[in-house]
Amino acid sequence: MDRISTERDIVALLGDWASGRGPLYRKLADALAQAVEDGLLLPDDRLPSERGLADALQVSRATVVAAYQELRGAGLLSSRQGSGTRIASDVKVRRPTADGRVPGGTAMTIFQRLIDGPGELISVAVAAGGAAPELAVALRELVRDDLDDLLSGPGYHPSGLPELREAIAGYLTRNGLPTAHDEIVVTTGAHQGLVLVTELYVSQGATVLVESPNWPGCLDVFRSAGARLVTVPLDEEGPEIHTLGAMLRERKPSLLYLMPTYHNPTGVLMSAARRRRIAELAAEHEVPVLEDNAYMTYHAEPGAVPAPLAAYAPHGTEMLSLGSLAKAVWGGLRIGWVRGPAEIVQRLSRRKVLADIGSPVIDQALAARLMPRLDRILAERAKELGLQLDHIDALLRDRLPSWRWRRPDGGGALWVELPGVDAMAFAQVAVRHGVDVVPGAVMDPDGGHTNHIRLPFTFSPEILDELVHRLARAWSEIARHGPAPAVQVVV
Repeated sequence: MDRISTERDIVALLGDWASGRGPLYRKLADALAQAVEDGLLLPDDRLPSERGLADALQVSRATVVAAYQELRGAGLLSSRQGSGTRIASDVKVRRPTADGRVPGGTAMTIFQRLIDGPGELISVAVAAGGAAPELAVALRELVRDDLDDLLSGPGYHPSGLPELREAIAGYLTRNGLPTAHDEIVVTTGAHQGLVLVTELYVSQGATVLVESPNWPGCLDVFRSAGARLVTVPLDEEGPEIHTLGAMLRERKPSLLYLMPTYHNPTGVLMSAARRRRIAELAAEHEVPVLEDNAYMTYHAEPGAVPAPLAAYAPHGTEMLSLGSLAKAVWGGLRIGWVRGPAEIVQRLSRRKVLADIGSPVIDQALAARLMPRLDRILAERAKELGLQLDHIDALLRDRLPSWRWRRPDGGGALWVELPGVDAMAFAQVAVRHGVDVVPGAVMDPDGGHTNHIRLPFTFSPEILDELVHRLARAWSEIARHGPAPAVQVVV
């Protein structure tokens, strides 16, 4: 069986190959050669047909023909009748033992944008803005009042700085989930919290039940542990309850992972009634639940957010709550937490020690100062993001009226449906117009939502203007030439 099985496998390896200057065929040839040099393509790997790759990349067949010819001339490709086009068997490549990619995963193309850093592209891979103004104020206060005491100690707090654990417990209690400090473990961002919980509950071959669509970075954490992902669709109140109940009964998952508060990418807010019913189902089927509430940014109705899902859990239900300051305060403040039963928190703390001994103590002290102000910070963030949402909403209605989206209950992105167009194909056109788009298929473990993209609005009005301008040009191009002869796009 060929290691590279589909055109999309190659597309994922190539990333934003079409950005920059020069003819397309040369850029494609260079990107394929780089993939060989990096060990992403190995000797005898089969490449797609010229027509198949051209369709996947939304370029002319002549572009792929020219790129393949250049690589044949360099001795990197060989073509044999009945065997197709392959990487030459004698080519010298690096063979890293692991390059960080998760087999079958989809998040690396998004994370690679963070690794590469800013460039000419407008990347919509991450929905994040600058720091809240309160961060600088709190930092100055910390240096003035707390720094000497912090530096006098050893700085190791595997479960978290005591003051921060108390502050997080207080925040959760004020928001409807009574919590004690020993029910909190501080993590280096919500992502580490997800990793620790996965290590505790998910083993090779285990089933994890997730919503669809979902955030690829989370899905790849489960995949890296060897999980089988089973999906539940969403409606306007959260996971579709009849499907969820059936999956809990039939599949007996090791973990149920949900985003009840401003689901990423749809922005859906799970209703209180749905939270209560899901908590009852989890208790009935004895399934541990991880609720991810890290996506707290814009909210359409201040004060309308129900208490966390764990607040509805019957006694004895194993339910953990994930939180973070990344979206509310700043992505560079890598402070998150997991709230759960004290004995589970102890187990997570032991895994935390193995990972990094403890999160940076000065960052934790800063977070402890910010937690009592978090509700006010969120309210100010919501006002700012509400204006940005209004701005992009008006731009899209003017420049791209055929696109369809539901105004989110909260979060930082629109979940946009592209009528009659595969989003993977559109992403290839968009990158040539300077936009790095996340197609819906990478956010669906089943490969669905192929005509959706996630479109953050966490940018300044000036960047949003340029973003929509570039997207409109890309849409016009795909409308003129069409992703397939049978598809007609209305602009």
